[in-house]
Amino acid sequence: MLRTTASRVLDDNDRDEVLALLDADPVVNVFVASRVRAVGLNPARLGGQMWGFGPRGGLTSLCYAGANLVPVNAGTDAVHAFADRARKQGRRCSSIVGPADAVAPLWERLEPYWGAARAIRRAQPVMAVTTPSPVPIDPLVRRVRPEEFEILLPACVAMFTEEVGISPEAGDGGALYRSRVAELIRIGRSYARIEHGRVVFKAEVGAVTPLACQIQGVWVHPDLRGRGHAVAGMASVVKHALDCFAPVVSLYVNDYNAPARAAYHKAGFKEIGTFMSVLF
Repeated sequence: MLRTTASRVLDDNDRDEVLALLDADPVVNVFVASRVRAVGLNPARLGGQMWGFGPRGGLTSLCYAGANLVPVNAGTDAVHAFADRARKQGRRCSSIVGPADAVAPLWERLEPYWGAARAIRRAQPVMAVTTPSPVPIDPLVRRVRPEEFEILLPACVAMFTEEVGISPEAGDGGALYRSRVAELIRIGRSYARIEHGRVVFKAEVGAVTPLACQIQGVWVHPDLRGRGHAVAGMASVVKHALDCFAPVVSLYVNDYNAPARAAYHKAGFKEIGTFMSVLF
């Protein structure tokens, strides 16, 4: 049986308690915390619901249910409750992602109802760094300018397709993805080395709170891989992120991506946990 103590949909009256719970593990929870800090808990602004487990004043677990399903500090009882609500609601997300010890049992309970996933990434090391990288930065890595959007976009599409396995331009023709790429450029969180109209290296700071930030979308042009661009580029982005955004810079990576993991280690990142992703 999936049914257990029920979860509830949270609202802005729960914001302080939600943020306190998220900030207890600011690196692991940076994505969800950045959303809540930016827009609050109203579903229309949040782009989904925030489910809570535990009474008001006694929240112990959360689950962000939007484009992604993201459990937060979810033990066995909370996983059962979130699975129960997700099963009744039906699948609305494109992925389940978060700490492996919560995502694995959550998916175990949902798979019989939601059907097979397109891909499962069972071990994704979470990595973080709090000091500048021990290697030289690439001085040519800089913030992308708005007029460079059309140069950057093909690299972003290539990265997403390579990483996720489908094109972000499927479905709506890429409108939402283009909007997100443009927004990250506009707010100064998109970085790249661009030479002669070609992206050599790129990365974005996708989520930011006062306590931590998360790098995403790391990509090196296929013709230029193996030349150290990822290490030096990441060193540059780490420096910018520490200077401009937060005292901890994090990311997560597939365990089988040995070149990327090696590059991040060289750039000063240490493994601090493990995520799991279920992709639909």
